[in-house]
Amino acid sequence: MKKVGFFQSIRFKIVLIYILLLLLAIQVIGSYFAIRLEENLKKNLNDTIEERIEGLSYYLEQAFQKERSDDEEGPTLQEDVQNILNRVDSSVFSTLQVLDRQYRVLGAKNEISSNIVGSRKTGDPRITRALIFGVEENSTMRDPETNKRMKVRVLPIGGEEDPDGILYLEASMEDVYDQMGNINDIFAKGTVIAIAISIVLGILVARTITKPITEMRKQAKIMSTGDFSQTVNVYGTDEIGQLAMTFNDMNDKLKQAHNTTEGERRKLSSVLSNMSDGVIATDKEGKVSLMNEPALQLIRKEFEEVKGQPLIEVLHLEDEIDDDMQADTGSVTIDFSDDEEFFLIKANFSVIQDEDGNFGGFITVISDVTEQEKVEQERREFVSNVSHELRTPLTTMRSYLEALTDGAWEDKEIAPKFLDVTQNETDRMIRLVNDLLQLSKMDNKATDLYMERVDFITFFHHIIDRFEMNKAEEITLDRRLPNKEFFVWMDKDKLTQVVDNIISNAIKYSPDGGRITFRVDNNRNRLTVSIADQGMGIAQEKVDKIFDRFYRADKARSRNLGGTGLGLAIAKEIIEAHHGHIWAESKEGKGTTVHFTLPLIKRSGGDKR
Repeated sequence: MKKVGFFQSIRFKIVLIYILLLLLAIQVIGSYFAIRLEENLKKNLNDTIEERIEGLSYYLEQAFQKERSDDEEGPTLQEDVQNILNRVDSSVFSTLQVLDRQYRVLGAKNEISSNIVGSRKTGDPRITRALIFGVEENSTMRDPETNKRMKVRVLPIGGEEDPDGILYLEASMEDVYDQMGNINDIFAKGTVIAIAISIVLGILVARTITKPITEMRKQAKIMSTGDFSQTVNVYGTDEIGQLAMTFNDMNDKLKQAHNTTEGERRKLSSVLSNMSDGVIATDKEGKVSLMNEPALQLIRKEFEEVKGQPLIEVLHLEDEIDDDMQADTGSVTIDFSDDEEFFLIKANFSVIQDEDGNFGGFITVISDVTEQEKVEQERREFVSNVSHELRTPLTTMRSYLEALTDGAWEDKEIAPKFLDVTQNETDRMIRLVNDLLQLSKMDNKATDLYMERVDFITFFHHIIDRFEMNKAEEITLDRRLPNKEFFVWMDKDKLTQVVDNIISNAIKYSPDGGRITFRVDNNRNRLTVSIADQGMGIAQEKVDKIFDRFYRADKARSRNLGGTGLGLAIAKEIIEAHHGHIWAESKEGKGTTVHFTLPLIKRSGGDKR
């Protein structure tokens, strides 16, 4: 997570808001204070001017109304006016001038008063209006030379309709604005000091607020990694303290929920990992998002190859399932076979829905049904073969019995032949049924093996001797057996049945003058027995099938020789029950060799039954 800068932090925002509120308050107070102070100072100045003008106007009016003799005794009007003006405090007024009706300056009090007394002051409309109309003028202006603000008053002396003269005065207002400037400077400095103090206090106050929030942020970041072992400190019982307590409660509940979820995840992961069936999960767009190891093994791909790919492409379902897969759920068998291997997969689909019932994807369970299909195919073939094998003798028997019923039994030459054929077909069906019963018992593990410790070389010689006595003279039995003892645990009757079947087949398919070779080898504590003939041989693609039930390499000849097609299948079951293995090697026109193995045992040991 990116670190938050100071100017982006909530602490800075709190301090900034605190300062802005303080500035707003200071500005409101300062503005109100400045306005009221300015008004008050101006009012005091006006009051002072009015007080001075009131007395000055009275004395000037008395001076204008005073009767004077023509003998020039006593002071003149100009002298009286100047005397009155000289007594006025000059700290208030910067300029004092008294004019008569002829605009002549009778008296003045300023820096250049001696130069303007007796001169005429014309061109000022305010003076003109005051003399003609008796109108008092009151205004504020700036001195064009000094640019200082001044208050100017023009007052008529005497009657308002016909004034005797005019009092013209100017009072400087710079003292008022100088005081305002000094006060504003003091106020600004105080504001800066207040802001500085406020910043320090704001940081301290903000820290008390943001510290718990910062700790909660750090704890939330730790929690996002799955670590719920830590808690945040609680600094009080206010809202932030309650938030911290609530955060700790949430941490505990999340910890419990995480532990529960993690436990369920481990269980699910264990189930998925240990399932023999493959599981594929998709998102709502039908693209692969999860696969367990058995599923990857079944489709023979890596997860990186199929992740994000549409399920219908991964399972080659373009021809079996429409594009609208939401409406097509159930199961389908998929053929993954190639030129070298027969391979079938069964896929079962189920829909994932959220709490609102909206489609969220698929869960697909796939399993290898190759063996099941093979078993089912074998079952169908078995039923078909049994039906065929039974139908042939039954049809033959029915035909001969019908002939006997129709009167053939009276023919002393034909009747015995018909009865002999019927007897042979009956024996053939009995052998077939017995072989089927034996296979059924072995399939159901219902056949008990009576195991005993046997020297296999001696046992093998006894069986070969029996065939040696009954074989045709054209067949040669070649024994290439070691002159030593090899002991194995075996059921002598069952192994006799196996060896008899193999030797009988070798004799059946051997041509006149043929040779049957017997070998026994010791290979890594296992005895390997080989019986080879010089018959017609079997095609390479058919060799592995001769141990299947009812399979015949040469069906016509096998049936004529009385075989049921189950002998080698029974032999395979017996050898495997002895923990051995049986197989064949053959070349067309060069004969067939049948091999089987048995585990050897040590010389010491007793019989095992």
